[in-house]
Amino acid sequence: MFKHCTGASVGALAIAIATPVAAQNTPAQPTSTQAAPAQQRKGGLTEIVVTATKRTESLQDVAVSVNALGTEELENLGVQTFDDYLEQLPNVTAGGGGPGQSTIYIRGLASTTPNLTTAGVAGLAPNVAMYLDEQPLAQPGRNLDVYAADLERIEVLAGPQGTLFGASSQAGVVRLITNKPDLLGFDAAAKGGVSWTKNGEPSYNAELMLNVPVTETLAVRGVVYMDDQGGYIDNVKGTRSVADSARFREEGAQRYNGVPVGANRAGLQAGADLSNVNFIEADNTNLVEDNFNDTTYTGFRVSALWEVAPDWQITVSHARQGLDSDGVFFADPELGLDDLEVQRFQPDRLEDNFSNTAWTVEGRLGMLDLVYTGAFTDRETSQQVDYSDYLYVGQYLPYYICDSSVSYPGDNGPMGTCQAPNLYVTSDSKTKQFTQELRVSTPAENRWRVTAGGFYSKLTLEERNDFIYPGSQYVDLWGETGFPENFPFPGAWQSDPGPFPNGTNFRNDIKRSDEQFGIFGEASYDLVPDLLSVTLGARYYNVAVDLKGTANSSFCNAGGTDANAFGTNLSDLYDGDGEFTFIGSCGDTLGLTFNQGDSIQDIMDAGLTEGQAMQVFNALSAPDKAKTEGVIFKGSLTFTPTEDVMFYATYSEGFRPGLLNRPGGAVSPSGYMVPFELQTDEVNNYEIGWKTELFDRQLRFNGSAFYVDISNLQTTIFDTSIVNLFFSDNAADARILGVEGDFAFAPYAVPGLTVAGAFSVLDTKITEVLTPTDDVTKGNSLAYAPSFQGNLRVRYEWDLGDTGLVAHVMPQMVHSGSKYTDIININRLKLDSYTTFSMTAGVKKDDWSVEVFGENLTDKRAQVSGNFYYDAPRINTNRPLTVGVRVGWHY
Repeated sequence: MFKHCTGASVGALAIAIATPVAAQNTPAQPTSTQAAPAQQRKGGLTEIVVTATKRTESLQDVAVSVNALGTEELENLGVQTFDDYLEQLPNVTAGGGGPGQSTIYIRGLASTTPNLTTAGVAGLAPNVAMYLDEQPLAQPGRNLDVYAADLERIEVLAGPQGTLFGASSQAGVVRLITNKPDLLGFDAAAKGGVSWTKNGEPSYNAELMLNVPVTETLAVRGVVYMDDQGGYIDNVKGTRSVADSARFREEGAQRYNGVPVGANRAGLQAGADLSNVNFIEADNTNLVEDNFNDTTYTGFRVSALWEVAPDWQITVSHARQGLDSDGVFFADPELGLDDLEVQRFQPDRLEDNFSNTAWTVEGRLGMLDLVYTGAFTDRETSQQVDYSDYLYVGQYLPYYICDSSVSYPGDNGPMGTCQAPNLYVTSDSKTKQFTQELRVSTPAENRWRVTAGGFYSKLTLEERNDFIYPGSQYVDLWGETGFPENFPFPGAWQSDPGPFPNGTNFRNDIKRSDEQFGIFGEASYDLVPDLLSVTLGARYYNVAVDLKGTANSSFCNAGGTDANAFGTNLSDLYDGDGEFTFIGSCGDTLGLTFNQGDSIQDIMDAGLTEGQAMQVFNALSAPDKAKTEGVIFKGSLTFTPTEDVMFYATYSEGFRPGLLNRPGGAVSPSGYMVPFELQTDEVNNYEIGWKTELFDRQLRFNGSAFYVDISNLQTTIFDTSIVNLFFSDNAADARILGVEGDFAFAPYAVPGLTVAGAFSVLDTKITEVLTPTDDVTKGNSLAYAPSFQGNLRVRYEWDLGDTGLVAHVMPQMVHSGSKYTDIININRLKLDSYTTFSMTAGVKKDDWSVEVFGENLTDKRAQVSGNFYYDAPRINTNRPLTVGVRVGWHY
């Protein structure tokens, strides 16, 4: 079934039923929640099959904290989109700005939330790996928002999984497992729905699936879908002017988040008499619109399975998806969250399209099971974002849109005219990702069991961001006006040779490459068969990240020429040749090239200041790539005293590779230098877990307690007192203490009843501050780490007499404690706790089903995520009260 909103969540595990993997080519088994005559509805739990260790195993036999949602459970919960399936799990949170712009966090291992300007080339590598079947899809800054059409199951592995899944799996792995073509017979299904949101727009969706056995050894399966999600955020009338700029902000002014403005961030003209300045207001009257955040998913996936021989098969799939959204998915709490209002002064839009081709070869060589898999993903995004909020932190904004005397007052104080600050950014990106993996496994029934293999991936991301100030002008003291045409730095990589579009005062045009190679293996041995076993794993990894391109502006261009005197030539900085050409700043002599071996005094003798000479001297030793190489380990001991009870103790390690900073080498007035290379952050995880099925398999209760030690935690920083660009640093060491669990209860005494729930308890803390700043505080919690999350649902099915109809009702509840959006104090926003409720009810008969549902029944504004990096609070909430109906048909 389809779901159109992101309000309430439900039990993480419930009695999710996963069909066997494609290699088995067997139909799904009946579950305790399927429509069936009363005499077949006996209660009790059924087996959940997962591939969390890259083997097909029962969930209860895997010594890993795994939550799984099977086909029927996904339909019962109405899961379709990124937010839908992440909300089902209490140890998972998500930060970001809306569809196609979200980041996954597991067990509270988070430092900050990226935004547009760190979406790609400057974005941290994810610390949660996202997989579609056998292929990793995680990308820097923003994950692929894969629509959950025709899925067999979703698996979420909590804790470091680096030995089997490599980089970016230090906090866990989210795996989307698709339904594979079936050789056993023709199959078809269709479903669709409509819903209405309180004070919002209606939503519609439809999905069609066909499975066709072409021959006895060849089958084809396809799915096509469309989901049009109506808006619920209002863009309301408002005005603003440069009078609100950070340039005029006084020391001690209280921010919305309670952090006062420090002396190093006070405005350059704080306290100035502005009575002689004419501030033209930005007015969004022409953009006022109710429910302006519409979203549409459209796409298809087609796959083919060829059974080459009884022990060999090949599966190939191709998918395409388009995601289009308008508006924003956050509200301004200063306007009041109840009405979900915000003021935007330029149109916001996103087009996010990807195609994905994947192939898998599975077979047996003697006693070894062999799997080779590969994939190629091609993604293009085109985005425009209102950038007017930058006004509140932009010290130099008046330089571009005000009379020069306002920017740099003379003896008579500020005077002149400031244009309207209706700023915006365009972002265009192209991503290509190629992955390959080859692995072999010994038989699962052996006392010795080994899985080993090799992995390679290469990701190339080209991203061009234009920062456009429509009112930009320059009027100097002699009356000369305008900025000349601006071009990229000569000799640098560029996707567009220029000139920059009219009004573009800054451009970041950058190519990033991430290349990864790994060799991995895990071996298990039964010390005492059926009682005690040990698993040891290791992975060698080699990762390199490269940057090329330019980050430059029209700063210093007033006067009639393209000075190219402000910014960074990344192609020169990160070429590793020990040579660097000084770009300088306004009025400097440009084109001076220095070599490794030149001293600071040599550089100063060429006419540079001591500060400039220090920056050039440092740049001479900048690396050509951010390189990471090493080995991580895992060890696990499993104790199984009875068939239905298992305990395990695990030590595991995880890592996330570093990257190169665009403004690497920039030095703040306090002497802090933005690092050229961000170092790997690493985690050591100590975990004790249990998996139980009790009372003759009527009750399943799984859980774990864990301690996570984090070294060199990476974070993204936006601090204009250092540089007017996002950059990253290894900010802190931290630790996480936690307990998580889930249960499902299906009593024999009440056939058709299931009760399910899950919980997560976290205590996170920064233990040491590494970056030289007062903006990270020892003892503070990590980001997106609520101290408690929990959910609960009840589902009851019964027969309606002799009609053949099977009815059901399912109320559900989710609760999340309060959390913070960042570890950087000036960017740190507290999000309130919330509890939401939802309910579904419906009937099934033969091949048909009809269900009505209500989401967010109390119309609660759940504060799911948010940001404060521009000193303007922006909070993403769930969808308001939504009711609807969905129908399904399965041949």
